[in-house]
Amino acid sequence: MDLLMTIAYFLVAITILVAIHEYGHFYVARRCGVKILRFSIGFGPRLYSWYDRHGTEFAISAIPLGGYVKMLDEREGDVPEHELEQAFNRKPVQQRIAIAAAGPIANFILAIALYWLVFMQGTATVAAIIGKVDVGSIADRAGLEAGQEIVSLDGHPVASRSDMLPLLINRLGESGEISFSVRYPNSTLVYESKAQLDEWLRDSAEPDIFQGLGIEFVGPQVSLVAAAVSEGSAAEKAGMQVGDRVISADGTRFADGQQWIDFIQAHPGRRLEVVVERASADGGLPQQVALNLTPATKEGEDGRAYGLAGISHQSLPLPEEMIRRHHWGVLGSAKQALLETGETARTVLVSLKKLVIGHLSTKNLSGPIGIAKVAGDSARAGVWAFVHFLAYISVLLGVFNLLPIPVLDGGHILYGLIEWVKGTPVSERVQLFAYQAGLAVLMGVMVLAFYNDILRL
Repeated sequence: MDLLMTIAYFLVAITILVAIHEYGHFYVARRCGVKILRFSIGFGPRLYSWYDRHGTEFAISAIPLGGYVKMLDEREGDVPEHELEQAFNRKPVQQRIAIAAAGPIANFILAIALYWLVFMQGTATVAAIIGKVDVGSIADRAGLEAGQEIVSLDGHPVASRSDMLPLLINRLGESGEISFSVRYPNSTLVYESKAQLDEWLRDSAEPDIFQGLGIEFVGPQVSLVAAAVSEGSAAEKAGMQVGDRVISADGTRFADGQQWIDFIQAHPGRRLEVVVERASADGGLPQQVALNLTPATKEGEDGRAYGLAGISHQSLPLPEEMIRRHHWGVLGSAKQALLETGETARTVLVSLKKLVIGHLSTKNLSGPIGIAKVAGDSARAGVWAFVHFLAYISVLLGVFNLLPIPVLDGGHILYGLIEWVKGTPVSERVQLFAYQAGLAVLMGVMVLAFYNDILRL
């Protein structure tokens, strides 16, 4: 069922993004007087189609991984004499550039609109308060400490952990100085600290950015109360019940559920004397009950053995003082949407640059399978998470299509600009060679992205 839902959300996302992109081309082409022969969502055999009063065929095709707008063009077949003025290739170069650019621009407009909707709901982010610093890490060398809140990174203000992500992505694979501004709880004094990066996470596949710094942020505490006990588990065999509150194991007392989980994982197959607090059946005071629990043994991805009790615990809500709430209003949301779209586009371009020059591992490339997984995860996280995902992918699609590769819109724009400057079109021989080279590059990238997706599966 999860797989079917993931595929469904992916298809919804692709259909929306492709329809908007192609509509951009369609709208501007029609405004420029170009005859549109077909507007298709998907490739391959047409499953369903209809015609409008202008004779344009609108189609839903079998392979839902893209789409296209087919325009009247002498380079693709004979054009009747009376329709020559409606052919794409007969239009002024400025109009042809505008038509090519309209698809990516439509994606940016969609992203701004979606981000605006997200910001109109108000946002709630979590403060970047450090819970743990790994010894010998970049954060440790910078002198960062547990309990401090990071308020700026490389001179850029930071209000939350999410604010740090694009700033750190822009530093991937780099060497040089990284600077932090921090403050202690209930203090207005800000302290500056610095450390050195050395080709930071350059060869990492799917780098964990915060772990790469050696920082673990304060997160929701895990309750010590058993929310569920799995059937046949070690906990059930020991007599543990839903509602039991763990107090200690072999004399070790626990302040929160994570300490208990870590203790169990560290003692696979070992008989433990566990003390729990259990509500009285007659409604009296809770009673302490001693149980003998032997955690089951499970092998982790690192090959080590871990203990498993078979208990589910609920996360406790974060303290309100750690939540950063923002209500932007109509105009404020529009401003934030523009800024978010611009920042996302910049991050995408920086990441592409790092991939090309080798500062970022090509193992980070994702194809349709990876995007589908994120689509499903975001949809399950809620409607606004899915809207945010759509906005991000719309920016990604817009930036990608503007790259000066002949197969893409950016390639057509580049040809148009060259023709505009020199007064004559790029020769067909050069265009054909560049098209083949661009197609080979794109196919290579897609094969690598699919390969990475399959390895992740």
